[in-house]
Amino acid sequence: MKSPVCTSSLCLGLIFLSGFFRVKNKDYTTSKVHEELLIPFMPCRAKTNVMFLKTHKTASSTVLNIMFRFAERYNLTVALPADQLVHLGYPNTFLAHFVEEFQTIGQNYNIMCNHLRFNPSEVQKVMAANTFYFSILRNPIPLLESSYIYYKDTVPAFRISKDVNEYLASPMKYYHPADYKQNIYARNIMWFDFGYDNNAEDNKKYIQAVLKEIEQNFHLILIAEYFDESMILLKHTLCWDLDDVVYFKLNSRSQDTVQTLTPESEEQIKAWCSLDWKLYLHFNQSFWRRIEETIGLEELEKEVSRLRMRQKLLMETCLLDQEAVGKDHIKNKALLPFQSGDANILGYNLKQDLDNRTLRTCQKMVMPELQYTSYLYAVQHPHKKRKQLGLPLLWTTFHEKMQPTAPNQGM
Repeated sequence: MKSPVCTSSLCLGLIFLSGFFRVKNKDYTTSKVHEELLIPFMPCRAKTNVMFLKTHKTASSTVLNIMFRFAERYNLTVALPADQLVHLGYPNTFLAHFVEEFQTIGQNYNIMCNHLRFNPSEVQKVMAANTFYFSILRNPIPLLESSYIYYKDTVPAFRISKDVNEYLASPMKYYHPADYKQNIYARNIMWFDFGYDNNAEDNKKYIQAVLKEIEQNFHLILIAEYFDESMILLKHTLCWDLDDVVYFKLNSRSQDTVQTLTPESEEQIKAWCSLDWKLYLHFNQSFWRRIEETIGLEELEKEVSRLRMRQKLLMETCLLDQEAVGKDHIKNKALLPFQSGDANILGYNLKQDLDNRTLRTCQKMVMPELQYTSYLYAVQHPHKKRKQLGLPLLWTTFHEKMQPTAPNQGM
């Protein structure tokens, strides 16, 4: 995801550097502090037990790809959806048995990152006690517009309205309580993903209690609008390498499918999705506070620049077109992302003259979410029936190329 220009991002970040945010499980110290104390810098140990709450329409598919690649690099066990599911029981509240072979593997999974509706007591049955929990949020204004386009054909409230501005002009005209389960994407979807009632009353005491509970359950909340900055903060917090968080933007859509919101619609979203709005404002503030406490804005700017340089190099190495292309221009249909609603979900074409090692790295960086989930499932559970995704026959050859070998240490 292309973040805003770094300098302006950092300036905007200063706006949010207020309030107090308790950093949980901070097990490393910045080099600046070590210099002040004249203590040799001691490298930290990479965290390998990690749970990512994959929220909807928040650049979370890109984060999932990062998590899957990390799991493969270090031969970690991923808590994958059972049987033919491609999510962990969503939209039902998560239960441990939604994970493949939970009864056999128990609390020995390292990574959990597929879609689920958060339920801490059940997640803790699957993940180790020292698991690091994080998630990502997005400004509810562009998020709702994105949801409208992506779920246009499946959400009743969206389906029966002409466009997003018509829907927002009078949302209760289209949002019927009887369609509650089908309409979850139409109001406060992030609040719902965290396990709470997305139709709850906007009550200050209730909201403060939920925010406090989320802070207790999650060690870190990232912000999609500052994706590169988020990846650097994640890298530092988990003690990962730069190549562990480098990425190509996945599951994005073409600009011609974006509907322009009126100023009235933008203000209406703040009221209609007030729970998400307050969730976002609270953790946007704590995000920048965390940056200031751990990395510092000056160092952040340098590391974001290094991340973008590495990404540019990989794009030049891997991609035929140097950018994402529309669904009709993706040559290898095995790399075609799932298409939904009125969105044109973009994908990538890879260069044809890559050596096997480079090809493998590039394939995994562009692999869509469903295909990567299916691939890991086949690797981790070879005795189980493969997930049936309706992929073209070309996938058989592609899948065989992707059989695991020694961990990839980067290019």
